[in-house]
Amino acid sequence: MRKRPVSLKTLAQALSVSMSTVSRALRNHPDISPELTRKVQLLAQELQYSPNPLAMGLLRSQTYTIGVIVPDLVTHFFASIISGIERVANEHGYHIVIRSSYESYQKEKECLADLLKLRVDGIIMCLAQETQEYAHFDALLDAEVPLVFFDRVCRATEVATVVVDNQEAARRITRHFFEGGYRRIAHIAGPASLNITQERIEGYQQALAACGLPFEESLLVHCDLSIASATAATQRLLALPNRPDAIFGVNDTTAFAAMKELKRQGLRIPQDVALVGFTDEFHATVVEPTLTSVMHPTVEIGQEAALLFLEQARAATHPAPRQTILTTQLVVRDSSAPKLPTRIDGRKTSSGVRILGHRYS
Repeated sequence: MRKRPVSLKTLAQALSVSMSTVSRALRNHPDISPELTRKVQLLAQELQYSPNPLAMGLLRSQTYTIGVIVPDLVTHFFASIISGIERVANEHGYHIVIRSSYESYQKEKECLADLLKLRVDGIIMCLAQETQEYAHFDALLDAEVPLVFFDRVCRATEVATVVVDNQEAARRITRHFFEGGYRRIAHIAGPASLNITQERIEGYQQALAACGLPFEESLLVHCDLSIASATAATQRLLALPNRPDAIFGVNDTTAFAAMKELKRQGLRIPQDVALVGFTDEFHATVVEPTLTSVMHPTVEIGQEAALLFLEQARAATHPAPRQTILTTQLVVRDSSAPKLPTRIDGRKTSSGVRILGHRYS
């Protein structure tokens, strides 16, 4: 792990004084005694402290502005969360400045630097899918600048976060398929580095085990959240010798791509392959068939993130990071309708699975 640079917080803790005292001593402020000034400056020299002008500027000023960074500005999911952030911010006299990382790690760093140059009072953000290194947040954490992550998060022991119960949502989807008579349940997951990917995979595997179904590695494929990658993942699943009869995607974009590919190959939804998405975008209600999806409380996510920011901004001392976990709802539509049961005798057949005297065909 990369060693963090020495910060004002490091010097303050070593000398048992406040960060503002250290800052003034480094600038030879007359309110600080010559003896303490000398101690601070000697320690700073010994530890090779280098001041961060952006973080120091944030400590000295208040602009009543919150920087918001999202992976994209197109989907209803992020637009709705931004609406929730703005609603709470405006109620408390704050304005927001919005930037998009376009799912790029490099762009995310640029957005963060640009917002700090604007002297925002803190940051609320969702990680880009490319982000796997988190050093660009060190300066904010060391300076105790308010920082809140939502949905895709990292360093949850250090940073306040707002998330949904991804494991339970994935368990619910898998159980929904099982109860509808589906037995070869596949999952198109996101990039392995994202917390939402890992949590949804865990929920999927837990539900398979609870339903008495084996986990098959071939039924779990990853994509990079783009339409092209999700389409390719769907093609891999459909090319299996024993293809899945149900697929759930890591988000609705993935599910829409899968739906298009299923139709292109002449497969019926849900008669041949059932489909469930995640996030419940508006388009889920207008595609044919309508898409079953997990509905996120998006406005509430934004509101909770803004409240966590305010909690930090108004505290006399930096509060311990808190995690808010919200619940989701599975909205069942036509794309995952149950298989129609057909009467059979009590014998096991090779063409289907027998449940309570019925064969799900």
